[in-house]
Amino acid sequence: MKTIALTTAALLTASTVALAAPAHAGDDDRQRSGSCAGSTNWKIKAGPDDGRMEVEAEIDSNRNRQIWDWTLRHNGRYADSGTSTTRGPSGSFEVERRTANAPGKDTFKFRAVNRASGEVCIARVSR
Repeated sequence: MKTIALTTAALLTASTVALAAPAHAGDDDRQRSGSCAGSTNWKIKAGPDDGRMEVEAEIDSNRNRQIWDWTLRHNGRYADSGTSTTRGPSGSFEVERRTANAPGKDTFKFRAVNRASGEVCIARVSR
Protein backbone atom coordinates (compact mmCIF):
# COMPACT_ATOMS: atom_id res chain seq x y z
CA MET A 1 0.00 0.00 0.00
CA LYS A 2 2.90 2.36 0.82
CA THR A 3 4.40 1.71 -2.61
CA ILE A 4 1.17 2.69 -4.37
CA ALA A 5 0.88 5.89 -2.32
CA LEU A 6 4.51 6.85 -3.03
CA THR A 7 4.13 6.09 -6.74
CA THR A 8 0.92 8.14 -6.92
CA ALA A 9 2.59 11.06 -5.11
CA ALA A 10 5.58 10.91 -7.46
CA LEU A 11 3.33 10.90 -10.54
CA LEU A 12 1.27 13.82 -9.25
CA THR A 13 4.42 15.82 -8.52
CA ALA A 14 5.85 15.08 -11.98
CA SER A 15 2.62 16.09 -13.73
CA THR A 16 2.44 19.34 -11.71
CA VAL A 17 5.99 20.19 -12.70
CA ALA A 18 5.23 19.42 -16.35
CA LEU A 19 2.20 21.72 -16.30
CA ALA A 20 4.22 24.54 -14.74
CA ALA A 21 6.98 24.37 -17.35
CA PRO A 22 7.52 27.62 -19.27
CA ALA A 23 6.15 28.01 -22.78
CA HIS A 24 8.69 27.87 -25.58
CA ALA A 25 8.73 29.54 -28.94
CA GLY A 26 6.98 27.46 -31.61
CA ASP A 27 8.90 26.03 -34.56
CA ASP A 28 7.79 28.93 -36.75
CA ASP A 29 8.46 31.65 -34.15
CA ARG A 30 11.44 33.97 -34.39
CA GLN A 31 12.83 35.15 -31.05
CA ARG A 32 15.47 37.77 -30.22
CA SER A 33 16.79 39.38 -27.06
CA GLY A 34 19.21 42.10 -26.08
CA SER A 35 20.10 44.96 -23.79
CA CYS A 36 18.65 48.44 -23.61
CA ALA A 37 20.51 51.73 -23.19
CA GLY A 38 20.99 51.02 -19.44
CA SER A 39 20.82 47.83 -17.39
CA THR A 40 17.41 46.68 -18.66
CA ASN A 41 16.97 43.72 -21.03
CA TRP A 42 14.39 43.06 -23.75
CA LYS A 43 12.97 40.02 -25.53
CA ILE A 44 10.72 39.89 -28.56
CA LYS A 45 9.07 36.95 -30.30
CA ALA A 46 6.88 36.79 -33.41
CA GLY A 47 5.18 33.95 -35.22
CA PRO A 48 2.05 32.80 -37.00
CA ASP A 49 -1.08 32.16 -34.94
CA ASP A 50 -4.36 31.06 -36.56
CA GLY A 51 -3.76 33.01 -39.79
CA ARG A 52 -2.51 36.12 -37.98
CA MET A 53 0.86 37.14 -36.55
CA GLU A 54 1.40 37.10 -32.80
CA VAL A 55 4.11 39.30 -31.31
CA GLU A 56 5.22 39.30 -27.68
CA ALA A 57 7.65 41.85 -26.26
CA GLU A 58 9.06 41.86 -22.73
CA ILE A 59 10.99 44.51 -20.81
CA ASP A 60 12.88 43.25 -17.75
CA SER A 61 14.53 45.84 -15.51
CA ASN A 62 14.58 43.77 -12.30
CA ARG A 63 12.87 46.71 -10.57
CA ASN A 64 9.18 46.94 -9.72
CA ARG A 65 6.91 49.94 -10.22
CA GLN A 66 8.80 51.50 -13.12
CA ILE A 67 6.51 53.16 -15.66
CA TRP A 68 7.32 52.63 -19.34
CA ASP A 69 5.68 54.16 -22.43
CA TRP A 70 5.83 51.84 -25.42
CA THR A 71 5.02 51.70 -29.13
CA LEU A 72 4.71 48.69 -31.42
CA ARG A 73 5.23 48.99 -35.17
CA HIS A 74 4.48 46.33 -37.79
CA ASN A 75 6.27 46.73 -41.14
CA GLY A 76 7.04 50.34 -40.24
CA ARG A 77 3.42 51.25 -39.49
CA TYR A 78 1.90 52.04 -36.12
CA ALA A 79 0.26 48.94 -34.59
CA ASP A 80 -0.34 49.92 -30.95
CA SER A 81 1.01 51.90 -27.99
CA GLY A 82 0.48 52.12 -24.28
CA THR A 83 1.92 52.49 -20.82
CA SER A 84 2.99 49.55 -18.66
CA THR A 85 4.41 49.22 -15.16
CA THR A 86 7.03 46.64 -14.17
CA ARG A 87 5.76 44.19 -11.58
CA GLY A 88 7.12 41.44 -9.36
CA PRO A 89 8.52 39.08 -8.87
CA SER A 90 10.89 39.81 -11.76
CA GLY A 91 10.41 43.56 -12.29
CA SER A 92 9.17 43.16 -15.86
CA PHE A 93 6.17 43.65 -18.11
CA GLU A 94 5.02 41.97 -21.31
CA VAL A 95 2.95 43.18 -24.25
CA GLU A 96 1.24 40.63 -26.51
CA ARG A 97 -0.65 41.56 -29.66
CA ARG A 98 -2.01 39.84 -32.78
CA THR A 99 -1.80 41.60 -36.14
CA ALA A 100 -2.66 40.80 -39.74
CA ASN A 101 -0.17 38.49 -41.45
CA ALA A 102 1.11 40.72 -44.26
CA PRO A 103 2.36 39.17 -47.53
CA GLY A 104 6.09 38.46 -47.39
CA LYS A 105 8.24 39.21 -44.36
CA ASP A 106 6.66 40.64 -41.20
CA THR A 107 8.92 43.02 -39.26
CA PHE A 108 8.12 44.23 -35.75
CA LYS A 109 9.75 47.04 -33.77
CA PHE A 110 8.96 47.53 -30.09
CA ARG A 111 10.23 50.73 -28.47
CA ALA A 112 9.88 51.41 -24.74
CA VAL A 113 10.99 54.46 -22.75
CA ASN A 114 11.32 54.53 -18.96
CA ARG A 115 9.47 57.68 -17.80
CA ALA A 116 11.76 58.33 -14.81
CA SER A 117 15.21 57.57 -16.21
CA GLY A 118 14.67 58.10 -19.94
CA GLU A 119 16.25 54.70 -20.68
CA VAL A 120 15.28 53.49 -24.16
CA CYS A 121 14.76 49.91 -25.28
CA ILE A 122 14.38 49.02 -28.95
CA ALA A 123 13.56 45.43 -29.89
CA ARG A 124 13.25 44.20 -33.48
CA VAL A 125 12.31 40.88 -34.99
CA SER A 126 11.44 39.73 -38.52
CA ARG A 127 9.57 36.61 -39.49
